This record gives sequence, structure tokens and C-alpha cells, in this order.
Amino acid sequence: MISIVIPVLNEGATVRQVIRLVKKTTRKVEIIVVDDNSRDNTVEEAMKEGVRVITSSQRGKGISMREGLMAAKYDIVMYIDGDILTYPENIVELLTDPIINDESDFVKSYFTRQAGRVTQLVAKPLLSILFPELAHFQQPLSGMIAARKSFLSRVQFENDYGVDIGLLIDMHVLGARITEANIGKIENAMQTWEQLSKMSREVSRTILHKAEHMNLPQENLETLGNINLIREQMEYSILESIDKLHKMVIFNLDEAVFTQDYLQLAAHAFDCEVSLQQILEHYSDPVTILEHTAALFRDRNLAELLEVADAIPVVPDLKAVVHELKKRGYACGLITDGFECVARHIKNKLGMDFVFANRLHLYDSVATGELSIPEYFRQPSEDGTDGLLRYNKKNILPYIAHKYHVMPQNIIYVGSGVEGSDLLKEAGIGVAFDTEVECIEKVADKIIPGPYMSPLLSIAQASPEKFRLKLPPISKKQVRRIGIGSLVALAGAGLVYLAARQLKKNDEQKPAALLN
Repeated sequence: MISIVIPVLNEGATVRQVIRLVKKTTRKVEIIVVDDNSRDNTVEEAMKEGVRVITSSQRGKGISMREGLMAAKYDIVMYIDGDILTYPENIVELLTDPIINDESDFVKSYFTRQAGRVTQLVAKPLLSILFPELAHFQQPLSGMIAARKSFLSRVQFENDYGVDIGLLIDMHVLGARITEANIGKIENAMQTWEQLSKMSREVSRTILHKAEHMNLPQENLETLGNINLIREQMEYSILESIDKLHKMVIFNLDEAVFTQDYLQLAAHAFDCEVSLQQILEHYSDPVTILEHTAALFRDRNLAELLEVADAIPVVPDLKAVVHELKKRGYACGLITDGFECVARHIKNKLGMDFVFANRLHLYDSVATGELSIPEYFRQPSEDGTDGLLRYNKKNILPYIAHKYHVMPQNIIYVGSGVEGSDLLKEAGIGVAFDTEVECIEKVADKIIPGPYMSPLLSIAQASPEKFRLKLPPISKKQVRRIGIGSLVALAGAGLVYLAARQLKKNDEQKPAALLN
């Protein structure tokens, strides 16, 4: 039995085809897609295939691989990328048969194409110096692998481009039997020079880190100094931003999304119901309750925490409602008193845009028992000192309005009011959902009796005046200035266009970036 883990980031266009190909195997498998907080429809596409989808606690392939391992239930774990459409149909057998037949503990793939520049100029030279026993591997940076779970649980997953070479070295140090498997011809996207530079530095750093306790001869140290042949790293990052949005719907995860209480179910799953009840009975301060509750989940890993969340039914039509709201130009997000890692997972499953929550501290994807309460859930003391801050979600709406440049009256908040009516009062439109709170009609602008969320679409559509941006009047003199400014901006845009054309022409004269 095999657990197949597919780490993905913005691979909505390919992930379903990869999953379908894997399903063709005759082996008994489970498929786990670990989403690295994608901004496209990756999660939605993966869920259409009926596989388990979990959200990584933070960005990085290594973390996604480790958290996929935590979720894996079988003794053999296989990893493949979610953006390659040229895998052979027997990819599962090629990577796992040597382990099933007890010929290997770790299988590293290689495939038909010329080795990439980072492999040739960085990885292989460094391996030949520091780990000569591994220098013969054709593609040490390949990410399509399989291994026994007992070995994977003892290795370190680097959280950058060094993850694959790091696993190879760790497996070697652990004494695992390592073999290579030819998986045919593979085609993947070409890397930019910036990515190549970043990869070279991170691969180098990983190999050197693994060998840092070795005593190197002086001539080898001099050789190492000449390895860095790829240009200096340029900053490469993916930014998540929903800046300058005009309309927003904020759902209270605990009151208007989950149909059962997450903490109660988690306490039941982890056999700490009595402790949770004692906390709720003995403490009244929200901060103290949160901190003691977080301590209950110490040593629980992310996969366990998300498994509880996946077992909770959400409001039946919520995903469809969110999809329609986004088509109408609304940003949709969650707030919760609970844990950010859980909320982000639900956010991705429902196709929402953002999360505001308390941060449960994770180390190597395992809860430490500590919790951080962000500034937007805190209210300064009345005397203005830096003393103890009080927990108060009332500040979240002005915080969001300022952060995303959205007018407060353009924010719809959906909650039950059980935890307080402040947010229902402060929002542009406060919507009470499926609530039994007395006199809620005096606080909320609209009431949805539940259990369905679809009436929210009529509420959002029925209030166009509240979502109309109000621009101040301008004088004729300002009009003339705007006209001159527009001409200047147009001229500047022309210069930028010409410069871009020249850069493109120069780039076309350079050799194309090679695959890694």
C-alpha cells in the first residue's frame, strides 16, 4: 500500500491530469495533494478528483513534503510534482517496485533530457568533492522519489531548492539502500536566470551544510571557492495581495462556516475534553483561555489538526456562494478565534482570499503549545501604556479596511453574534446567520435564518449604494492639471514600452535559459 504525495503551487491547469494518471496504477494507493497556498484554482481542481487535499502551514516545498508525510497512512511514500504531464502511466510501479520487492529503501528517479545547468555546475561538482559515493547519480536534483516511511521520518526536509539533494544525502548517511529508476522522457517548464541563481545558492548551501562536520583538505576548499559560476541571486518571491479592492465579505469561520465547534471536536479527537472544559470553566479572560487551549494541542502535527477540520461539515452551499461573490467582484475571507493554519486550509478549500486568525506555533509542522495573538485582535489599555492588551475583535474591521484600502461601508460581515455583536454593528452590512441570539434584529442589518447561505447573494446585490465609491468634486483648474498629468504619464509609458522592447531584443540574442 502506497501513499502518493503531490506538493502543488498554482498548478490548477495540470493537477487533475497528474492525479488521473496516478490513479491508473494497479497498486492500492491513497493520494494526498498538499497545497502550498496557491492563488489559482489548484485546490478546487484537485478536490474534483476526490483526493485528500491539505493546506501547508507555510510556503515552501520542503514543508509541503513533510506535512504530506505526516498525513500519509501507508508504509511507502511516493512524491511527484503536480505540473508535469509526461509521466509514464506506470510511474507508480517504476518508483515503488524496488521498495516493494525489498531491493531498495529509497528510489530516486532520472529521466531523458540533458542534465540542467545547476546539476552540472553546482550539484555534481560539490557531490564529487564532499560525497563522492553520490556523484554517480544522474539527476540528484530530481523530485520524483519514493521511500520507506521509516526512513523519511528521520530526514530533514529543507524548505527551498535544496530539499531534493538534501534528502539524497540524508538517506545516504542513514545507510538506506538507494537505487535510481528511469521514468522515461520528462518535459517541464524552463527556469528563469533568477530562479537558476536562487537554485544554485540553495543547493550549494544544503550540500555544504550536510558536510559541515567533515574535515576538508585545503585543495578541496579552494575548489569549493570556484564553484559559484552562476550570477548573484535576484530576489524571487510570490506576493499574495488583494490590494485596492472595493467590495469585501468577511465570514466568521466559527459562526457562519463550520457547522460544529472545531475546538470541541479536536479535544475529543485528542482525548483532552476534560481539560478543555476545565479551562472554559476556570478562566474568563479570552487571552488566557486561548493560551491554555493552545497548550492542549502540543505535539499534535498539522496533518492531525487538519484532519479534524476536514471532518466538520461546512454550510452546504457556501462554496458556490463564495464563487458567485467573487465573480461579482467581492473579496472573500475568514476571521476566527481559532488557529491560522486551520483557517487557511478552509480558506483554500472554499476558494477564499484571506484569513485573520491567531497563530498556533509550529516547529517542523508540530504544534509547540504556544500561540501568538496578532495586533488586530488586541485593544490597547485605556491608560495608553504598553501593559497588558485586551482581546477584542472589534478592531479587525478598521484594520482590514486600512490594509486593503476598502471603505468600511463596503464590508459585509457574516456571523451569528454569539461571540458578540460588535462586528455586526461596525460592518457596512452586518448579516446574522443561523442564530438564536436574542434581539439580534436590533443589531444586524440583515438576517439569514440558515442553514443555507444563498440569501447572501440577494443582500449583496440589493445594496448598490453602499458599494459605490464616493469621489470628491473637482474644480476646472484640477481638471486641467489632471489633463497635463495624463499626458506626462502617457509619455512615460511610451518610454517604458520602448525600453522593454530593447531589453527583449537583447535577451533574444542570448542563449535560452537551460532546464535545471
